Amino acid sequence: MSITNKDATEQLIKDTAKRLFFGEGRFNATTQEIADAAGVNRTLINYYFRSRNALFDLVFLDAQEKEQQRSEAIIFSELPFKAKIEEFIDDSFIMAKEYPYMEIYLVTQFNQGCFFKNPEDMERLLAKFYEEFEVEMNKGTIDKMDPIQFILNMISLISFPISMRPLFQQTMRISDEDYEKILKDRKEIILNTLFKK
Repeated sequence: MSITNKDATEQLIKDTAKRLFFGEGRFNATTQEIADAAGVNRTLINYYFRSRNALFDLVFLDAQEKEQQRSEAIIFSELPFKAKIEEFIDDSFIMAKEYPYMEIYLVTQFNQGCFFKNPEDMERLLAKFYEEFEVEMNKGTIDKMDPIQFILNMISLISFPISMRPLFQQTMRISDEDYEKILKDRKEIILNTLFKK
């Protein structure tokens, strides 16, 4: 199926909004600012999305779905458990490089009562994770703990340096290049924290 001009313009607007929100942290970008950045007439945003808020909602839902798909692709893969965690760490840092403000935006939306559309998908993912976690814990590669504690540890170790990046870089005078190296080095630190040697 060929992509029409309408489809291409609609996708351009969504991609631009995503870049402004998640890439640049401009959560309050106006319809005019999005239109200017996309190089389109502001009326097209209302034409395709009805309103600025509808566009925001659509971009948020798209981010949710991508996050869900990303997690499912990893957890339901044939990789060993530790390799899945490694891939999740890698993927998180790759996304953070392109969209450094995504985590902050998602947390903001969750705090306003926006949650995953299909909670049963999350339940299925968690059930699979818990099952594999139990096996690893019984093998002795992970300390005995509630799997929720493992998830909290993992997400905290990954997310905090991402969400606090602007503050860390400014207060500690760290360049983008140096911070990228810090994030790259964190993978081994996270794995050594989560798993027994």
